[in-house]
Amino acid sequence: MTALLTRDNESVRPDPVDALRPPNDREATLLGRGMPTDRLRGWVVTLVLTLVGGIVRIQNLGTPTDKGTPVFDEKHYVPQAWQMLRNGGYEDNYGYELIVHPPLAKHLIAIGEWLFGYNAWGWRIMPALAGTLIVFLTIRIARRLTRSTLLGAVAGILVISDGVLHLQSRMGMLDIFIALFVLAAFACVLADRDQVRQRLAVAVREGWIDESRFGPKLGFRWWRFAGGLMIGLTFGVKWSALYYIAAFGLLTVFFDVAARRAAGVQRPWVGTLRRDVLPALWAIVVIPILVYLACYWAWFASETATDRNLVAIKDIDPGFWSWMPPALRSLGNYSMNVLDFHANLVTPKDKPHPWESKPWTWPMGLRPMLYAYAGGTEATGCGESTCVRATMLIGTPAMWWLALPMLGWSAWRSFFRADWRYAAVLVGYLAGYLPWFTNLDRQMYYFYATPLAPFLALGLTLILGQILGSAKRGFERRGTGMLVVALYVGLVVANFAWLWPILNGNAITNEHWNAELWLPSWK
Repeated sequence: MTALLTRDNESVRPDPVDALRPPNDREATLLGRGMPTDRLRGWVVTLVLTLVGGIVRIQNLGTPTDKGTPVFDEKHYVPQAWQMLRNGGYEDNYGYELIVHPPLAKHLIAIGEWLFGYNAWGWRIMPALAGTLIVFLTIRIARRLTRSTLLGAVAGILVISDGVLHLQSRMGMLDIFIALFVLAAFACVLADRDQVRQRLAVAVREGWIDESRFGPKLGFRWWRFAGGLMIGLTFGVKWSALYYIAAFGLLTVFFDVAARRAAGVQRPWVGTLRRDVLPALWAIVVIPILVYLACYWAWFASETATDRNLVAIKDIDPGFWSWMPPALRSLGNYSMNVLDFHANLVTPKDKPHPWESKPWTWPMGLRPMLYAYAGGTEATGCGESTCVRATMLIGTPAMWWLALPMLGWSAWRSFFRADWRYAAVLVGYLAGYLPWFTNLDRQMYYFYATPLAPFLALGLTLILGQILGSAKRGFERRGTGMLVVALYVGLVVANFAWLWPILNGNAITNEHWNAELWLPSWK
């Protein structure tokens, strides 16, 4: 699509003759290193690895179960999704009031139940599809960040081999959908950054970038709009999307300032505030709110959904909100009740959950989570009289144990080398991590770290790209870097293969089970 910019009073399209001229310094700075030219190979690599990821996620998807019923937190969301399927999109069971998350992910789970029935395949097929799409998105994002199809493939192998993403893709829970939509929003933000720079490069090439000290208007930004839609879908899964609204909103503003500065705009900050901030607020703030409300379409259309007529039933005084329709007021009051639930979901001091963990343990996966366990005569198939079938959420240590070095190096590159790639990945990771420190008394579990996993893989891929080095640095240097990268990726795959039995609930001996538990905190 031809880039379209606007001066203050007219639309401008690039002159095809100008496109043949070599770029000047400003234009070269804006455009940076171009995307790889091996588009066909890039798509072949992406699709093949995505297919591999899908097969890995979907195999033996029907286990584990609790005698044919959901396991762990599936017991909340799976029956709620089935209830939605029965009712036409909404929950109405007042005897089961624990409906404390927006409906979108449960709608998606319900699609699988509609296709395959109320069984493990039914309630897990959509999470498995979400996990497969994460592989696809990670490859494309890494390729854009590094301008390398090889490193895109490396990132894809890392996410396929991560235990957290693997198991969450095989559970009828909500967090894999958060990871998917957040990653999709991140991809849109990166594509928007490149598009903005391409549009500004046109203005530089044609010589009218300096006609206004604030720089040109950039036209409608479809990628930023799509990013807002993706954040809105995240919001429709869990409220933690609010932190991504703030993080990605600020990230787009800083990207715009940097682009205008690179283009030579006299007042890049003021130009961004005047030209870009209001449209960004519309795309990154207003659009997600509208998408969030749209996710309640069935709730609004019903008369018997949970708390649908709360303000009338409780005779709640509207006060200042009297101008608002009763349905929206009911949703607001219902949301306040949900907020109160989450705020008071604290750890009982006399009886904490045995697998609860706090956020400082998450980057290295120091306290994994046992989803299902069967031992003794209940488990068979390992070749001995007593076996173990355990399903444990655990991040692949060869990746997760490098999280802190990755974050430290990313911070160094961001602040002291102004490397926007590391900064973007750091923002994505920390937006899903730091908010959990605001209420440490709350019950927390390792699966809340699921959205961190793709950004961990991307951060490690950037570092592996530096280790690999440029082909211009010579055969010996490149060969050594390739060896290190290959050995590390092989180590990750081998580590994932070692964890395979306890990620999938396969039958193993007691000795093998104990050998899988590397740290005391894993027991």
